[in-house]
Amino acid sequence: MTQQLATRTGPITLMAAGHACVDVYQGAVAALVPFFVSERAYTYAAAAGLVLAASLLSSVVQPLFGALTDRWPMPWLLPVSTLLGGIGVAFCGVADSYALTLALVALSGIGVAAYHPESARVARAAGGASHTAMSWFSLGGNLGFAAAPLLVGGVVALGGLGASPLLILPAVVGSALCVAAVRAVSAPRPAGTRATPTAGSDDWASFGRLSGSIVCRSIVFVGLSAFISLYAAERTGGGDVAGTAALFVLYLGGAVGTVLGGTLANRFGRTSVVRWSSAVCILAVAGVVVVPGPLMLVCVALTSACLYVPFSLSITLGQDYLPRRVGTASGVTLGLTVSVGGLASPLIGVAADHTSLQVALAPLIALPAVSWLLLRRLREPAGEPARS
Repeated sequence: MTQQLATRTGPITLMAAGHACVDVYQGAVAALVPFFVSERAYTYAAAAGLVLAASLLSSVVQPLFGALTDRWPMPWLLPVSTLLGGIGVAFCGVADSYALTLALVALSGIGVAAYHPESARVARAAGGASHTAMSWFSLGGNLGFAAAPLLVGGVVALGGLGASPLLILPAVVGSALCVAAVRAVSAPRPAGTRATPTAGSDDWASFGRLSGSIVCRSIVFVGLSAFISLYAAERTGGGDVAGTAALFVLYLGGAVGTVLGGTLANRFGRTSVVRWSSAVCILAVAGVVVVPGPLMLVCVALTSACLYVPFSLSITLGQDYLPRRVGTASGVTLGLTVSVGGLASPLIGVAADHTSLQVALAPLIALPAVSWLLLRRLREPAGEPARS
């Protein structure tokens, strides 16, 4: 038992740490938005376009990478995609035009997209399809998100956007961690260690409802991550410090929610947990939009936790609904549906330019309700017992 536990925790720890390094670059784009607005005088719509660039190509290529990893394992893709994600963000701050900045952010998005389907496949194999193991892997990504505004803020404080090449460092570290993780997972397993479960039949209807709910949560999260810094500075009167704090709380709350999700699922079941998190999220998002002052940060934390309690559970549910297409399921639940949220950011930006950020963010309140409706009759995959 001790040997089996060590076999699981070692590779999962490496995968989680590598995931943190990669997802720094998902969070870094939103963290850079206030600095592009202040240093380059970008409009809300132009700034939101950068978030869209990081998401749009990711949305297109993520299922492709997922389908490829279903046919051929591509572990080499993990360190390569990590470096691509870092290069794009590191040099977007020194680009001399909006078009080049947009292209570099898009390059980072492609790198992040290429990473996730294969990493979810490797993490599933490393953890023996455990809910808890997948929640720790997902936690790594959430911590990367949470670290992004602090890392970006610290680097920009050194020398403005011109210091952005320093942001390549997490990619270098993450690439090395990916190589170590792949070697650990590829090592021979001791007798009795569970590999990826035997494939069964695919349940596309349930997978479709699950994916729809993830899209709703994604639009809320990406919309808030793009504008919460500016909105918090406006609503609390705390300036850039309050804005950075709000973004950090948004990302850190996601880390807490991810770990909590795995624990709750072991006790109450995955589908019950994802439904209830959507229901509570309705009130939490409403609080972000309407509650004034520092108390708004509490609502931000609750919203983030509710959005991310289902995060790792959605990955394993998607893989279990499509057991013959684990890579595709991972590409959709971990990447495509999350990236689609970025498509709404320019619409929010345009609405904010013509009205106010509060008015532009108000429609986000309805999306957790739509998510709950999609999940209302969702059932656990047939023949899938709860896994620790």
